[in-house]
Amino acid sequence: MLSKGISKEAIEKVQPLFNFNGSNKDKLSQLRNMLSASEEGLKGVEDLQFVVNSIENIGLQSALLSIDVTLARGLNYYTGAIFEVEVPTVKVGSVGGGGRYDDLTGIFGLKGLGGIGISFGLDRIYLALEELNLFKNISLPKPKVLFINFGEKEALYAVNTIKQLRQNKVSAELYPDKVKMKKQMGYANKRSIEFVILAGTSEIKDKKYTLKNMQSGNQKNCSLKELIKILKNA
Repeated sequence: MLSKGISKEAIEKVQPLFNFNGSNKDKLSQLRNMLSASEEGLKGVEDLQFVVNSIENIGLQSALLSIDVTLARGLNYYTGAIFEVEVPTVKVGSVGGGGRYDDLTGIFGLKGLGGIGISFGLDRIYLALEELNLFKNISLPKPKVLFINFGEKEALYAVNTIKQLRQNKVSAELYPDKVKMKKQMGYANKRSIEFVILAGTSEIKDKKYTLKNMQSGNQKNCSLKELIKILKNA
């Protein structure tokens, strides 16, 4: 602070800020004493008191709220209280933060409009959830049949067939990219999809489909009518 040109007298006045302890009530009392000669400072204390009282009145856990007068955020448009959200038992830093700003919209031409903003860090929330083992095993819906993607022409043939299969209440999907067949088959195995359909140049020419049972490994060349019948009865 001295290197920034702040006088020793000023530093002595704010020194107690770095030694605040006790409950939020105690901290607010100390702030009132420190700022007793400042009308603006006392107004800020009353605003903090309003937040503390409101949390208690609506039945939230006030113990989770901690007043920290040394908190600072890296953006200079805040004009009032700032806040950060942490997960007490996980050391990932703040997972959210924000504060009050009186005229941020002024830089966009909308003067005199105050507000409060907050943002959350998705990466940090993910890390906290992972560390606390809060992810549950969820069985995602899966199709009965997966079409292997051989390219643009083949994909269009598959999509038209998928539409007809779905109309007959058979769930079907097309692998989204033209990648190596091994990867597409691996995807089907990983999701335990029952059937895979291969529809390449020869199948399109004959208006047929090669249907593979992923459990038995058996393959069958069939028409659309046969395909629908097999999959509906499987």
